[in-house]
Parts: sequence; C-alpha cells; structure tokens
Amino acid sequence: MTTAITGGYVVPVDGEPIDGGTVLIDGNTIAAVGTATDVHIPDGAERVDASGQWVLPGFLDVHAHLGVHEDGEGWSGDDTNEATDANGARFRAVDGIDPHEVGFDDALAGGVTSAVIKPGSANPIGGQTVAVKTWGRTAFDMVFRDRVSVKSALGENPKRVYGEKDKTPSTRLGVAATIREAFTSARNYTARREQARAEGKPFDTDLTNETLSAVLDGTLPWDQHTHRADDIVTAIRLAEEFGYRLIVNHGTEGHRIADLLAERDVPVILGPIFTTRAKVELRHRSLRAPGILDRAGVRLAITTDHPVVPIDFLVYQAIVAVKEGLAPASALRALTVNPAGMLGLADRVGALAPGLDADVVIWSGDPLDITSRALRVYVSGRDVYRFDHDTGEGVVADRVYRER
Repeated sequence: MTTAITGGYVVPVDGEPIDGGTVLIDGNTIAAVGTATDVHIPDGAERVDASGQWVLPGFLDVHAHLGVHEDGEGWSGDDTNEATDANGARFRAVDGIDPHEVGFDDALAGGVTSAVIKPGSANPIGGQTVAVKTWGRTAFDMVFRDRVSVKSALGENPKRVYGEKDKTPSTRLGVAATIREAFTSARNYTARREQARAEGKPFDTDLTNETLSAVLDGTLPWDQHTHRADDIVTAIRLAEEFGYRLIVNHGTEGHRIADLLAERDVPVILGPIFTTRAKVELRHRSLRAPGILDRAGVRLAITTDHPVVPIDFLVYQAIVAVKEGLAPASALRALTVNPAGMLGLADRVGALAPGLDADVVIWSGDPLDITSRALRVYVSGRDVYRFDHDTGEGVVADRVYRER
C-alpha cells in the first residue's frame, strides 16, 4: 500500500520544514519527503490532504512502563519491579507487556508511536529494556528492538526497598557497591568465557553476566535512574570506572551540574516534568531544567515515566518546557531524534526521512501549541488512529483478531 500525505507543513525534525510538502509512504517505510514537485506520487496511491495541518514523525517516550504497569489494575497489573534480586540484569521487560493496556491507545492520541519500556527502579539493577511501537496485537507486532539497554537505579528507590526487605543494600554506599560487584563479576566471567572459547572447552552460560558483559563491551547502554546531583556524579564515576555507555534517566538535579554532563557528553532523559516533590530527591525539581540542560549542550530527551504522568501528556511537558525557556526546535528534537539517537534507534525512528519506519502524525497545527491535537497517526505505515470531529474522540484500529 502506498500513501501520499500532501499539502501539509512537513517538519522532518532532522531537516528544514517544508511548507506544502509531501510524505510518501510505501508499505511500512517512508519512501520520500519533499516538495510537491520533488516527490513523484505513483498511480493508485492513496492521497491524504494535510493542507493547513502539520506533519511530523511520531514522538518517542524512551522511559515508560507501558504494558508492564497497568494503571488501576493493582497488583495484578503491576509487573514493573521484580525486586527479588538486587542484580536483575537477566530480567526482561518484554516478558511482562500487555499490548491491550489502555495506555497504548492514549499514546497514539498524544502522537507517541514508539516507546522504550523499562523495568522499575526497586533494585540496583532492574533488567533489560525493549523498544516497541504503540500499536500492535501482540509483542511480535510491536517489538522493533528486543534489547535496547539495561536499567539500573541509584538513590532512594533501591535504598528504601532493600532497606525495608532484608537490609541489603540499605545505603547509597551499599547500592553502588552492588553495582560495582556485579560489573566486576561480569568482567571476570567474560574473561573466563573467552579463555574457554579459545581453548575449545565447554562453558556454562550465565544470563545475568551475559547481559552485563554486553554492557561492558558497548553493545547495550546503561540506563541509570538517578535524581540527585551527587547520585548523578556517582553514576558518572561508575561508568568511567567500567567504561560503559551511560544515559542518565530522570536527572532531576541535572541542571545543577549541566556543565559536567555536557563536558562528559552524558545524555539525559529528563522527567517526568509534571510531578510533585513527593520525595526528598525531587525537592529541587525545576521546570527550567530542560532549557538549562539544552543551553549547556547536554543531549536531552523528555519522558513521562508513564504511568507517573500519562503518556499522552508527553507533548504537554515539552510545551511547558518551552514556556520555561527551552527552544521550540530543541523541544521537538527532545521528543524525536534525540531519544532515538541516545538508544540506538535512529536507523528506524525519530525523523521523517526515506528508509525510516513510516511513523507519521498529522497534527491540526503546531504540536507545541496547546490547542493542537493529533488528527491521524500512522505506525509502520498503517493508519491506526483518527480523531473523530463529530464525537470529539479518537478512534484506534482494532487490536483484536476478527474472523472475516
């Protein structure tokens, strides 16, 4: 199926806007982006008139708990934290995803077409994250990168959970030591494994150490839950000690050390921005933080941490960040190309460009205008969401198999 979205104000994000531009979708990928005269529309293609509207790539929320924490379902819908082991590197978020959680429909209404789903932050090492599209009937349909990163936590969460449970670890010292011991064990494991392979000897695979070995060799980045500035510095210290790729998640006090983050080229997935000061670590929360980090030269993404903030509020957080000093162009990059680049997903999502997945959203106007809304959403070229002006509600393509 070929679809041509024509006449809109096309914002590729990683390129200059095109007034009256065309986005050509061929199957599940973008075939062309350009002016009306630059893009040849094949005979038989479906034409979608976007005149007077804005056309953008789908947004990414790269720190979400969609499908593994179903809001309102209580314990039966909460598969976020497997807190039975301080080192849960072998745990995989993909094994807990329910594609029918209502949050996935909310994501489409907010123009969010991709998410990185992460385990929680109860334990020092929480597990492996997964990149999904926000429409699909099963994980087979939705997953487009099955191992994206490894989630870890510093600060109050692991300290509190383990302090209450069995007293190990119960301080920041203990949490950092747990992570350090885990990487030391993985480094030794990797050396033994390589020696066994070189000698042609059998070797017993350990899933926890295999995962951490992939972090050490640079295959998987390290997503570090951390709020306080001193904890962010600890995260940097650990990363430099073991040589892995660090991504700061939350980074509530990151603006207080923005120069250090920029100097070390440590990216920050910031948020949720709409949150109370519900714990001590959030006492220096600032709506100005996105702008401060961006102006300092820190690579920035914005997250809702769904369900902490509903995922369809992702763009509203960007709007507030702009109100408080973040440049509008930077705000759009923080929802698209930046998060895609941080987590190695830029070959699939994050911009409107030939060869990328056809995740395209037609907005009624500038998405950074609070009155704008997503009118039509394509995920991998499939038309999966439309706003119905008559009912004032969005209509999502059915996720359930129907006999025909």
